[in-house]
Amino acid sequence: MNSRLAAAAALAAALTLTLTACSGDEADTDASAPGVTVSHIHGLGLDPSDQRLYVATHEGVYTPDAQGKPTLVGDSKDDFMGFTVAGPKTFYASGHPTTGGNKGLIKSTDAGKTWKSLSLSGKSDFHALDYVHDTVYGYDSTGGLLRTSKDGKTWKDGASVQALDITVSPEDPGLLLATTAEGVARSTDSGKTFTAGQQPMMAFLSWPTKDALYGIDTAGTLHRSTDGGTTWRQTGTVPGGQPQALTAAGTDHILAATQTGVYESKDGGKTFTRRLDVGVSGEN
Repeated sequence: MNSRLAAAAALAAALTLTLTACSGDEADTDASAPGVTVSHIHGLGLDPSDQRLYVATHEGVYTPDAQGKPTLVGDSKDDFMGFTVAGPKTFYASGHPTTGGNKGLIKSTDAGKTWKSLSLSGKSDFHALDYVHDTVYGYDSTGGLLRTSKDGKTWKDGASVQALDITVSPEDPGLLLATTAEGVARSTDSGKTFTAGQQPMMAFLSWPTKDALYGIDTAGTLHRSTDGGTTWRQTGTVPGGQPQALTAAGTDHILAATQTGVYESKDGGKTFTRRLDVGVSGEN
């Protein structure tokens, strides 16, 4: 199998896993127990008010303590699938309650300590969320739809696309990219339509500034584009193998989760330091 086919197969496998909801039957990880690490990371974010790292997982939302060990935020151990930081102490998320079902879109205004339901409870499971241009952009895995909302309550449905991740241009609210098993697909009409996926193959994307679009492939190699995804260059490799999540907090500030940890780079992906320990798992 050549490298392109291998990458496509790896991303297709990741899509299959992610488009299927995490089972609520699995035993929860007790992160309060000594030496226990979290797994199944689905989202990362930095609170702009204090630069604290938040990690959305299959077992709740966590933040690292002074030793880099995970500490549960609040008391929810629900499965948090989609997750994005919208502003100081303000988060949007989706996923599944421990009792099963879909959470729809939920919101926290106290940095994840408590959550309230905004819409689509019991109906939708957003596997990817982005908040930019005062708009929630979500990939609803239950119908494979790109959806947008100004208030988190009423939604506009866009195209049907089999995607693992989405990102939105920080300058153009109509320009979106999605990672698919064929490559990076592009929309110029706010997600109403997407082009066919184009190489290179990416698993996750993040677009913090005009000239800093980041993508990570299935092997953990980080790429950067300065022209909106037309061309890419490799910047480095995130430790730990297969990626689980990617968030760029600034032009050179990157957070990536892999099978062994959450890693941070402040030099555009040239070097990384571990911010949080992660349990090795074969699932996303």
